[in-house]
Amino acid sequence: MFVEKPAGQIASLRAMPTPRPFMIGVAGGTCSGKTTVSERLAELAGDDALALVKLDSYYVALSQLPLDERAKFNYDHPDAFDWQLLNDHLAALTNGATVPVPIYDFTIYDRTDEVRMVGPARIVVVEGILVLWEPTLRERFDLKLYIDTDADLRFIRRLQRDVAERGRTPDSIIAQYLESVRPSHEQFIEPSKRYADVIFPQGGLNAPAIDVLLARVRELAVFQ
Repeated sequence: MFVEKPAGQIASLRAMPTPRPFMIGVAGGTCSGKTTVSERLAELAGDDALALVKLDSYYVALSQLPLDERAKFNYDHPDAFDWQLLNDHLAALTNGATVPVPIYDFTIYDRTDEVRMVGPARIVVVEGILVLWEPTLRERFDLKLYIDTDADLRFIRRLQRDVAERGRTPDSIIAQYLESVRPSHEQFIEPSKRYADVIFPQGGLNAPAIDVLLARVRELAVFQ
């Protein structure tokens, strides 16, 4: 099951004032299962009830740098993200507006010229490695989750994903993991776990914990 921190107070889903959306932050290390949990929530609630925003969409634009320099950038450091734009977009969603979320291309290490329009919804889920690290963003969440998965499993998943989906070589993935991913996890991501209301051991494989969360989101989607 999940571990619920006694210091964290989870807001009552039914008590949420309308029209303000109920905001959920889903954090955790690389390939911990954040996307699995977030997409399960989105699938259950439906597009009309839940808006899913991914932190990866808000990597800073690096078009001014050549490809080899963009490849060396530390994408697990807080400085890699455009926090102002993300916070502006969440404020707009809270006020009932539709926002143009950037589309990021991992094969070129940069944003594209395209955007994905995300409209307001009763539930807003923000998913990403550092969503519990940035104070302004963290304060927006009514429920803060941390997906906790063993480092060896996360690394294996990352290796498989980056080879299959992002055109990386095993050697480059290992080098990046040792040089930036692992140190940033220990310095920024893992410490942000203390801000979580709920910690999910075993990540997306923890079916009982996911079922409890899905039940709460279902209640919110139906009764709000």
